[in-house]
Amino acid sequence: MANSRKNVNSVVGFSHHDHKHCVSHALRQADDYCRLNNLRFTKVRRRTLGILLESHSAMGAYDVLERLKGEGLGSKPPIAYRALSFLLENGFIHRIERLNAYIACSQPGSSHEPAFLICTGCKSVAETAVSSAGSLTQCARDSGFEIQHTTLEAEGQCPSCQQDAAR
Repeated sequence: MANSRKNVNSVVGFSHHDHKHCVSHALRQADDYCRLNNLRFTKVRRRTLGILLESHSAMGAYDVLERLKGEGLGSKPPIAYRALSFLLENGFIHRIERLNAYIACSQPGSSHEPAFLICTGCKSVAETAVSSAGSLTQCARDSGFEIQHTTLEAEGQCPSCQQDAAR
């Protein structure tokens, strides 16, 4: 995967984009990354990523398992958890702590501190990056603390749900 960074302040989940291209591009990136790093991108791992890429909503492990089961790819929880663990370890997905769920990474292959905007109305989730991570990093450095992982999650309403509420 390329380490080039796109506009880190873009928000994919709440904006219009070519979703079919979004999914196929992410799957190609994952295929390439696994091939270059000699990782086994099994059918279950690939399909698990595909399931998470199909919408910009976070899904729980059992939701993913139900989809895998329906497609004949396994019915035991370890199947989903192993696939999710692989995808998480390799930066293809993120875990949304607040929802105890997973979402596909919108910037795989780039080093970034994700921030998640969670709509309380439609349950969609958008990944973005905010500059406050830089000030948090500086505060941590000033106190001698080394940050290993940061996740910022905010709940509110997406533009669509705001429009629906205004009607």
